[in-house]
Amino acid sequence: MEPIIFYEKPGCAGNARQKKALQDAGYQLEVRSILAEDWTAERLLAFFGKLPIAQWFNMSAPALKSGAIDPGALDRQQALAALLQDHLLIRRPLLVVAGRYLVGFEPGMVREALGVALREPLEQCARQGANTTMVV
Repeated sequence: MEPIIFYEKPGCAGNARQKKALQDAGYQLEVRSILAEDWTAERLLAFFGKLPIAQWFNMSAPALKSGAIDPGALDRQQALAALLQDHLLIRRPLLVVAGRYLVGFEPGMVREALGVALREPLEQCARQGANTTMVV
């Protein structure tokens, strides 16, 4: 199995569950901080591919939740500028495996790209009191 570069927000419970799912499936992870990385527009675009701009964003980011930023109102350059300025806005995790660049952790994408079948979505951040049991 190819190792995975896993860009996370350190301390994020959702990212911890995602990493565990991949490790339980036998993957070795090289974990990096999405916040500390020296991102460029070109590097981010490698992950986003043809995704709609709104799907580049972490919908749990404070600036989105407060309404300070509306990804649907941004063009490509404005969106990239916002992501480069505030890395909390970047949808996570970002994954690099076998030359493929992936964003998010949706069950279909994880199954197709990595062969890991999830019985529940693991992309949302855990909420206090929410069931955080992960089933792979």
